[in-house]
Amino acid sequence: MSKLACCAAGVGLAASFLTFAAAAQDLRASPPLPTFPQVYETSEQRIRVVELADGLSNPWSMAWLPNGDLLVTERAGRLRILRDGKLDPAPVAGVPEVKITVLGGLLEVLPHPDFASNRLVYLSYAKAGPDDTSTTAVARGRFDGKALTGVKEIFVAENWSKSPTNFGGRMVFGRDGMLYLTIGERQEQERAQNTMLHGGKVLRLRDDGGVPADNPFVGKSGYLPEIYAIGVRSPQGLTFNPATGDLWENEHGPLGGDEINVIKAGRNYGWPLVTYGKDYDGKPISDLQTRPDLESPLMFWVPSIAISGLTFYSGDKFPEWKGNAFVGSMMQGRMRWTGHVERLVFSPENGQAINREPILAELRQRIRDVRQGPDGLLYVLTDQNPGLLLRIEPEK
Repeated sequence: MSKLACCAAGVGLAASFLTFAAAAQDLRASPPLPTFPQVYETSEQRIRVVELADGLSNPWSMAWLPNGDLLVTERAGRLRILRDGKLDPAPVAGVPEVKITVLGGLLEVLPHPDFASNRLVYLSYAKAGPDDTSTTAVARGRFDGKALTGVKEIFVAENWSKSPTNFGGRMVFGRDGMLYLTIGERQEQERAQNTMLHGGKVLRLRDDGGVPADNPFVGKSGYLPEIYAIGVRSPQGLTFNPATGDLWENEHGPLGGDEINVIKAGRNYGWPLVTYGKDYDGKPISDLQTRPDLESPLMFWVPSIAISGLTFYSGDKFPEWKGNAFVGSMMQGRMRWTGHVERLVFSPENGQAINREPILAELRQRIRDVRQGPDGLLYVLTDQNPGLLLRIEPEK
Protein backbone atom coordinates (compact mmCIF):
# COMPACT_ATOMS: atom_id res chain seq x y z
CA MET A 1 0.00 0.00 0.00
CA SER A 2 1.49 3.37 -0.96
CA LYS A 3 1.79 6.33 1.36
CA LEU A 4 -0.74 8.23 -0.75
CA ALA A 5 -3.23 5.37 -0.55
CA CYS A 6 -2.92 5.31 3.22
CA CYS A 7 -3.39 9.08 3.33
CA ALA A 8 -6.74 8.64 1.61
CA ALA A 9 -8.24 6.66 4.51
CA GLY A 10 -11.81 7.65 5.27
CA VAL A 11 -13.01 9.99 7.96
CA GLY A 12 -15.00 7.18 9.59
CA LEU A 13 -11.86 5.12 10.17
CA ALA A 14 -10.00 8.06 11.69
CA ALA A 15 -12.97 8.78 13.94
CA SER A 16 -13.02 5.19 15.18
CA PHE A 17 -9.36 5.46 16.17
CA LEU A 18 -10.08 8.66 18.08
CA THR A 19 -12.96 6.99 19.90
CA PHE A 20 -10.74 4.04 20.85
CA ALA A 21 -7.94 6.36 21.99
CA ALA A 22 -10.31 8.42 24.15
CA ALA A 23 -11.75 5.30 25.78
CA ALA A 24 -8.29 3.87 26.39
CA GLN A 25 -7.08 7.12 27.93
CA ASP A 26 -9.74 6.84 30.66
CA LEU A 27 -8.13 3.59 31.82
CA ARG A 28 -4.59 4.94 32.12
CA ALA A 29 -4.66 6.92 35.35
CA SER A 30 -3.04 5.08 38.26
CA PRO A 31 -3.52 5.65 41.99
CA PRO A 32 -0.92 7.43 44.17
CA LEU A 33 2.24 5.50 44.94
CA PRO A 34 3.61 4.63 48.38
CA THR A 35 6.91 5.94 49.67
CA PHE A 36 9.78 3.74 48.54
CA PRO A 37 11.47 1.42 49.33
CA GLN A 38 8.70 -1.13 49.80
CA VAL A 39 9.00 -4.81 50.77
CA TYR A 40 6.62 -7.40 49.34
CA GLU A 41 6.13 -11.13 49.71
CA THR A 42 6.30 -13.37 46.65
CA SER A 43 5.63 -17.09 46.56
CA GLU A 44 9.30 -17.92 47.16
CA GLN A 45 10.99 -14.90 48.74
CA ARG A 46 10.65 -11.35 49.95
CA ILE A 47 11.62 -8.59 47.54
CA ARG A 48 12.54 -4.95 48.05
CA VAL A 49 11.37 -2.36 45.51
CA VAL A 50 13.49 0.77 45.19
CA GLU A 51 12.73 3.93 43.23
CA LEU A 52 15.63 5.04 41.02
CA ALA A 53 14.01 7.85 39.02
CA ASP A 54 10.68 9.65 38.90
CA GLY A 55 9.20 12.38 36.75
CA LEU A 56 9.66 10.43 33.52
CA SER A 57 7.17 11.08 30.71
CA ASN A 58 5.65 7.72 29.75
CA PRO A 59 8.95 5.82 29.77
CA TRP A 60 8.95 3.01 27.21
CA SER A 61 12.30 1.22 27.03
CA MET A 62 15.68 0.90 28.75
CA ALA A 63 19.12 -0.39 27.83
CA TRP A 64 22.47 -0.55 29.58
CA LEU A 65 25.80 0.61 28.17
CA PRO A 66 28.98 -1.36 28.88
CA ASN A 67 30.05 1.11 31.61
CA GLY A 68 26.82 0.54 33.53
CA ASP A 69 25.02 3.73 32.47
CA LEU A 70 21.34 3.19 31.73
CA LEU A 71 19.49 4.75 28.78
CA VAL A 72 15.72 5.25 29.08
CA THR A 73 13.33 6.45 26.38
CA GLU A 74 10.37 8.72 27.08
CA ARG A 75 7.55 8.45 24.58
CA ALA A 76 7.38 12.25 24.45
CA GLY A 77 10.61 12.17 22.42
CA ARG A 78 13.38 12.36 25.01
CA LEU A 79 16.27 9.98 25.66
CA ARG A 80 17.45 10.03 29.28
CA ILE A 81 20.52 8.60 30.99
CA LEU A 82 21.22 7.40 34.52
CA ARG A 83 24.85 7.62 35.59
CA ASP A 84 25.83 5.82 38.80
CA GLY A 85 22.11 5.30 39.46
CA LYS A 86 21.23 9.02 39.19
CA LEU A 87 19.06 10.51 36.45
CA ASP A 88 20.82 13.24 34.49
CA PRO A 89 18.36 16.17 34.38
CA ALA A 90 19.43 17.01 30.81
CA PRO A 91 18.05 14.79 28.05
CA VAL A 92 20.46 13.31 25.53
CA ALA A 93 20.72 15.64 22.52
CA GLY A 94 20.40 14.55 18.89
CA VAL A 95 17.25 12.41 19.10
CA PRO A 96 15.31 12.47 15.81
CA GLU A 97 11.96 14.23 15.69
CA VAL A 98 9.09 11.89 16.56
CA LYS A 99 5.33 12.00 16.08
CA ILE A 100 3.61 11.83 19.46
CA THR A 101 0.25 10.06 19.54
CA VAL A 102 -1.72 8.27 22.24
CA LEU A 103 0.64 5.28 21.89
CA GLY A 104 3.31 6.63 19.56
CA GLY A 105 6.50 8.59 20.02
CA LEU A 106 10.02 7.57 20.94
CA LEU A 107 9.99 3.81 21.50
CA GLU A 108 12.96 1.43 21.84
CA VAL A 109 16.61 2.22 22.59
CA LEU A 110 19.24 -0.40 21.77
CA PRO A 111 23.05 -0.21 21.80
CA HIS A 112 24.96 -2.00 19.04
CA PRO A 113 26.57 -5.27 20.23
CA ASP A 114 29.95 -3.64 19.48
CA PHE A 115 29.06 -0.37 21.22
CA ALA A 116 32.36 -0.33 23.12
CA SER A 117 34.18 0.17 19.82
CA ASN A 118 31.63 1.89 17.54
CA ARG A 119 29.46 3.85 20.06
CA LEU A 120 26.32 3.19 17.98
CA VAL A 121 22.86 3.49 19.56
CA TYR A 122 19.61 2.59 17.76
CA LEU A 123 16.22 4.25 18.33
CA SER A 124 12.80 3.21 17.03
CA TYR A 125 10.03 5.79 16.89
CA ALA A 126 6.81 6.97 15.28
CA LYS A 127 7.67 9.02 12.21
CA ALA A 128 5.30 11.69 10.87
CA GLY A 129 4.08 11.67 7.28
CA PRO A 130 1.72 13.86 5.24
CA ASP A 131 -1.96 14.32 6.09
CA ASP A 132 -1.55 13.20 9.71
CA THR A 133 -0.14 9.79 8.80
CA SER A 134 2.71 8.06 10.59
CA THR A 135 4.79 4.90 10.49
CA THR A 136 7.57 3.17 12.44
CA ALA A 137 11.18 4.14 11.74
CA VAL A 138 14.66 3.32 13.05
CA ALA A 139 17.64 5.66 13.29
CA ARG A 140 21.13 5.21 14.67
CA GLY A 141 23.82 7.59 15.85
CA ARG A 142 27.05 7.64 17.84
CA PHE A 143 26.74 8.44 21.52
CA ASP A 144 29.50 10.63 22.91
CA GLY A 145 28.21 10.53 26.49
CA LYS A 146 25.93 13.55 26.15
CA ALA A 147 24.56 13.57 22.61
CA LEU A 148 23.90 11.40 19.59
CA THR A 149 25.95 12.54 16.61
CA GLY A 150 25.82 11.58 12.94
CA VAL A 151 22.23 10.41 13.39
CA LYS A 152 20.92 8.65 10.29
CA GLU A 153 17.54 7.12 9.59
CA ILE A 154 18.30 3.57 8.44
CA PHE A 155 14.80 2.12 8.05
CA VAL A 156 11.27 3.44 7.46
CA ALA A 157 8.45 0.89 7.49
CA GLU A 158 5.98 0.67 4.63
CA ASN A 159 3.14 1.00 7.12
CA TRP A 160 1.72 4.52 6.81
CA SER A 161 -1.59 5.07 8.60
CA LYS A 162 -3.64 7.66 10.47
CA SER A 163 -3.99 5.24 13.38
CA PRO A 164 -2.37 6.51 16.63
CA THR A 165 -1.67 2.98 17.91
CA ASN A 166 0.12 -0.36 17.38
CA PHE A 167 3.49 0.89 16.14
CA GLY A 168 5.53 -2.04 17.46
CA GLY A 169 9.14 -0.87 17.53
CA ARG A 170 10.74 -3.47 19.82
CA MET A 171 14.29 -4.32 18.72
CA VAL A 172 16.93 -6.89 19.63
CA PHE A 173 20.22 -8.00 18.10
CA GLY A 174 20.61 -11.72 17.46
CA ARG A 175 23.67 -13.90 17.85
CA ASP A 176 23.89 -13.66 14.05
CA GLY A 177 24.55 -9.91 14.34
CA MET A 178 21.22 -9.05 12.70
CA LEU A 179 18.70 -6.53 13.98
CA TYR A 180 15.22 -7.93 14.67
CA LEU A 181 12.41 -5.35 14.67
CA THR A 182 8.67 -5.63 15.33
CA ILE A 183 6.07 -3.60 13.43
CA GLY A 184 2.45 -3.42 14.60
CA GLU A 185 -0.57 -3.53 12.30
CA ARG A 186 -1.92 -0.15 13.47
CA GLN A 187 -5.31 -1.68 14.35
CA GLU A 188 -5.92 -2.31 10.66
CA GLN A 189 -6.10 -6.10 10.76
CA GLU A 190 -5.59 -6.83 7.08
CA ARG A 191 -2.06 -5.39 7.22
CA ALA A 192 -0.79 -8.38 9.20
CA GLN A 193 -1.39 -10.76 6.26
CA ASN A 194 -0.44 -8.29 3.51
CA THR A 195 3.10 -9.28 2.58
CA MET A 196 3.70 -6.05 0.69
CA LEU A 197 3.38 -4.10 3.96
CA HIS A 198 5.63 -4.27 7.01
CA GLY A 199 2.72 -3.92 9.46
CA GLY A 200 1.99 -6.96 11.62
CA LYS A 201 5.44 -8.47 10.97
CA VAL A 202 8.74 -9.28 12.62
CA LEU A 203 11.55 -7.95 10.42
CA ARG A 204 15.21 -8.93 10.14
CA LEU A 205 17.71 -6.27 9.07
CA ARG A 206 21.45 -5.82 8.81
CA ASP A 207 22.88 -3.41 11.36
CA ASP A 208 22.89 -0.69 8.68
CA GLY A 209 19.19 -1.25 7.92
CA GLY A 210 19.80 -3.28 4.77
CA VAL A 211 18.32 -6.67 3.89
CA PRO A 212 20.21 -9.85 4.82
CA ALA A 213 20.62 -12.10 1.80
CA ASP A 214 19.37 -15.13 3.75
CA ASN A 215 16.05 -13.64 4.87
CA PRO A 216 13.21 -16.15 4.23
CA PHE A 217 11.39 -14.11 1.57
CA VAL A 218 14.30 -12.57 -0.32
CA GLY A 219 13.63 -12.91 -4.04
CA LYS A 220 10.06 -14.16 -3.53
CA SER A 221 7.45 -12.27 -5.55
CA GLY A 222 4.80 -10.46 -3.49
CA TYR A 223 6.89 -10.20 -0.31
CA LEU A 224 8.92 -7.36 1.14
CA PRO A 225 12.42 -8.76 1.67
CA GLU A 226 12.80 -7.44 5.23
CA ILE A 227 10.01 -9.73 6.49
CA TYR A 228 11.10 -12.51 8.82
CA ALA A 229 7.69 -13.61 10.20
CA ILE A 230 4.05 -12.75 9.44
CA GLY A 231 0.74 -12.36 11.26
CA VAL A 232 1.43 -10.55 14.55
CA ARG A 233 -0.79 -7.81 15.95
CA SER A 234 0.71 -5.29 18.37
CA PRO A 235 4.15 -6.51 19.49
CA GLN A 236 5.18 -5.28 22.95
CA GLY A 237 8.17 -7.45 23.87
CA LEU A 238 11.03 -9.08 21.98
CA THR A 239 13.99 -11.04 23.33
CA PHE A 240 16.05 -14.16 22.83
CA ASN A 241 15.66 -17.07 25.22
CA PRO A 242 19.21 -17.46 26.60
CA ALA A 243 18.73 -21.19 27.19
CA THR A 244 17.54 -22.13 23.69
CA GLY A 245 18.53 -19.21 21.47
CA ASP A 246 14.92 -18.91 20.25
CA LEU A 247 13.41 -15.50 19.50
CA TRP A 248 10.39 -14.78 21.74
CA GLU A 249 7.79 -12.09 21.05
CA ASN A 250 4.75 -11.00 23.01
CA GLU A 251 1.82 -8.97 21.73
CA HIS A 252 -1.49 -7.41 22.62
CA GLY A 253 -4.66 -9.16 21.61
CA PRO A 254 -7.88 -7.14 21.44
CA LEU A 255 -10.39 -8.28 24.13
CA GLY A 256 -8.45 -11.37 25.20
CA GLY A 257 -5.79 -13.08 23.18
CA ASP A 258 -2.55 -11.56 24.44
CA GLU A 259 0.17 -13.95 23.28
CA ILE A 260 3.74 -15.13 23.61
CA ASN A 261 5.10 -16.52 20.35
CA VAL A 262 8.33 -18.32 19.53
CA ILE A 263 9.28 -16.65 16.26
CA LYS A 264 10.69 -18.81 13.46
CA ALA A 265 11.87 -17.70 10.02
CA GLY A 266 9.11 -17.57 7.42
CA ARG A 267 6.29 -18.63 9.74
CA ASN A 268 2.79 -17.12 9.88
CA TYR A 269 1.40 -16.45 13.39
CA GLY A 270 -2.15 -16.08 12.22
CA TRP A 271 -3.50 -12.65 13.13
CA PRO A 272 -6.36 -11.99 12.35
CA LEU A 273 -7.17 -15.36 10.76
CA VAL A 274 -7.00 -17.07 14.15
CA THR A 275 -7.18 -15.51 17.61
CA TYR A 276 -8.26 -16.20 21.18
CA GLY A 277 -9.61 -12.64 21.45
CA LYS A 278 -12.70 -10.75 20.36
CA ASP A 279 -13.05 -7.28 18.91
CA TYR A 280 -13.51 -4.29 21.22
CA ASP A 281 -17.28 -4.36 20.61
CA GLY A 282 -17.38 -8.02 21.73
CA LYS A 283 -17.95 -9.43 18.25
CA PRO A 284 -15.84 -12.36 17.00
CA ILE A 285 -12.83 -11.54 14.84
CA SER A 286 -12.44 -15.14 13.72
CA ASP A 287 -14.33 -18.35 14.40
CA LEU A 288 -10.98 -20.15 14.73
CA GLN A 289 -8.40 -20.15 17.49
CA THR A 290 -5.99 -22.42 15.62
CA ARG A 291 -5.36 -23.65 12.10
CA PRO A 292 -2.93 -26.38 11.00
CA ASP A 293 -1.04 -24.11 8.59
CA LEU A 294 -0.59 -21.30 11.15
CA GLU A 295 1.62 -21.09 14.23
CA SER A 296 -0.12 -21.23 17.61
CA PRO A 297 1.10 -19.13 20.54
CA LEU A 298 3.23 -20.68 23.24
CA MET A 299 0.96 -18.94 25.77
CA PHE A 300 -2.15 -16.78 25.64
CA TRP A 301 -4.20 -14.77 28.12
CA VAL A 302 -7.99 -14.52 28.32
CA PRO A 303 -8.80 -11.95 29.58
CA SER A 304 -5.86 -9.92 28.34
CA ILE A 305 -3.30 -8.45 30.72
CA ALA A 306 -2.24 -5.68 28.27
CA ILE A 307 1.10 -7.43 28.07
CA SER A 308 4.28 -5.37 27.81
CA GLY A 309 8.01 -5.95 27.96
CA LEU A 310 9.68 -9.37 28.07
CA THR A 311 12.83 -10.59 29.75
CA PHE A 312 14.36 -13.85 30.92
CA TYR A 313 16.05 -14.11 34.28
CA SER A 314 19.51 -15.66 34.11
CA GLY A 315 21.23 -14.02 37.09
CA ASP A 316 22.21 -15.22 40.54
CA LYS A 317 20.49 -12.65 42.78
CA PHE A 318 17.18 -14.55 42.62
CA PRO A 319 18.20 -18.22 42.36
CA GLU A 320 14.58 -19.42 42.60
CA TRP A 321 13.73 -17.38 39.51
CA LYS A 322 16.53 -18.59 37.26
CA GLY A 323 15.15 -19.59 33.86
CA ASN A 324 11.84 -17.80 34.47
CA ALA A 325 10.45 -15.18 32.09
CA PHE A 326 8.94 -11.87 33.22
CA VAL A 327 6.38 -9.76 31.38
CA GLY A 328 4.74 -6.48 32.25
CA SER A 329 0.99 -5.98 32.52
CA MET A 330 -0.67 -2.60 32.10
CA MET A 331 -4.14 -3.75 33.09
CA GLN A 332 -5.97 -7.03 33.41
CA GLY A 333 -9.30 -7.54 31.71
CA ARG A 334 -9.42 -3.82 30.84
CA MET A 335 -9.85 -2.99 34.53
CA ARG A 336 -7.80 -0.04 35.71
CA TRP A 337 -5.36 -0.31 38.62
CA THR A 338 -4.64 -3.97 37.85
CA GLY A 339 -1.19 -3.64 36.25
CA HIS A 340 1.65 -5.80 37.58
CA VAL A 341 4.72 -7.82 36.63
CA GLU A 342 3.98 -11.45 35.82
CA ARG A 343 6.52 -14.20 36.51
CA LEU A 344 6.27 -17.18 34.16
CA VAL A 345 7.61 -20.62 35.08
CA PHE A 346 8.17 -23.23 32.36
CA SER A 347 8.49 -26.99 32.45
CA PRO A 348 12.09 -28.13 31.85
CA GLU A 349 10.70 -31.21 30.07
CA ASN A 350 8.51 -29.65 27.38
CA GLY A 351 8.91 -25.87 27.74
CA GLN A 352 5.23 -25.31 28.50
CA ALA A 353 4.09 -22.78 31.09
CA ILE A 354 3.29 -24.40 34.43
CA ASN A 355 2.93 -21.39 36.73
CA ARG A 356 2.19 -17.66 36.65
CA GLU A 357 2.74 -15.34 39.58
CA PRO A 358 1.74 -11.65 39.72
CA ILE A 359 4.35 -9.40 41.34
CA LEU A 360 4.01 -5.71 42.31
CA ALA A 361 0.24 -5.94 42.05
CA GLU A 362 0.13 -3.92 45.30
CA LEU A 363 1.38 -0.85 43.40
CA ARG A 364 -1.59 -0.94 40.98
CA GLN A 365 0.53 0.62 38.24
CA ARG A 366 0.69 0.17 34.48
CA ILE A 367 3.97 -1.62 33.78
CA ARG A 368 5.46 -0.74 30.39
CA ASP A 369 8.78 -2.59 30.48
CA VAL A 370 10.70 -5.09 32.58
CA ARG A 371 14.37 -6.00 32.06
CA GLN A 372 17.16 -7.86 33.79
CA GLY A 373 20.08 -5.56 34.49
CA PRO A 374 23.75 -6.49 34.24
CA ASP A 375 23.81 -6.61 38.06
CA GLY A 376 21.36 -9.52 38.11
CA LEU A 377 18.46 -7.39 39.42
CA LEU A 378 15.15 -6.64 37.71
CA TYR A 379 14.19 -3.15 36.51
CA VAL A 380 10.68 -1.90 35.79
CA LEU A 381 9.21 1.16 34.04
CA THR A 382 5.71 2.42 34.87
CA ASP A 383 3.66 3.80 31.99
CA GLN A 384 2.65 7.09 33.52
CA ASN A 385 3.37 10.78 33.16
CA PRO A 386 5.11 11.14 35.54
CA GLY A 387 6.45 7.60 35.40
CA LEU A 388 9.00 5.74 37.48
CA LEU A 389 12.04 3.55 37.10
CA LEU A 390 11.99 0.89 39.82
CA ARG A 391 14.48 -1.78 40.82
CA ILE A 392 13.52 -5.16 42.31
CA GLU A 393 16.14 -6.63 44.63
CA PRO A 394 16.19 -9.37 47.27
CA GLU A 395 15.17 -8.34 50.78
CA LYS A 396 18.14 -9.21 52.95
